[in-house]
Amino acid sequence: MALTARGQGGDQAALHRNLIAALAPHASAVLAGYWPMRDEADPRAAMAAHAGHLCLPVVTGPARPLVFRRWQGQPLQPGAFGTSHPGQDAPQLTPQVLIVPLAGFDRRGNRIGYGGGYYDRTLEVLRESGPVTAIGLAFACQELRQIPAEDFDQPLDLIVTDRDILTPAR
Repeated sequence: MALTARGQGGDQAALHRNLIAALAPHASAVLAGYWPMRDEADPRAAMAAHAGHLCLPVVTGPARPLVFRRWQGQPLQPGAFGTSHPGQDAPQLTPQVLIVPLAGFDRRGNRIGYGGGYYDRTLEVLRESGPVTAIGLAFACQELRQIPAEDFDQPLDLIVTDRDILTPAR
């Protein structure tokens, strides 16, 4: 993976540096990343630098929260909607920090995902059980002025782009 690649008009090397900085306070936490699809911002280099356990999301069915399986570099299996995830033999983990892929975001911590509501359902369940940090990852060009939020939408705690690390204004 070339860290200087540019996707969606963004700088992957700067995105990597900013994500590493945002994850630094969570060095020993269980981290849920994701395997990027299409032109999504790529968290893999920052995930590789993380000292704690890593896991990747698994879609188990429509309208269900994600489950997370430990990832230690083993080959991934194809999943729903073009995702990739560890196999059934990988143990399930409960993440304390999640890197959330974004199609769009605003500075209030609202996000546009890919329409399934998986991260909203997942964050709701995780937050009922204890503290969890949701870090949205996108290129700065994906910022929107305002995203209308519904009652079920789960806000982001941080947003990392190739330009900034943003703490949402609520």
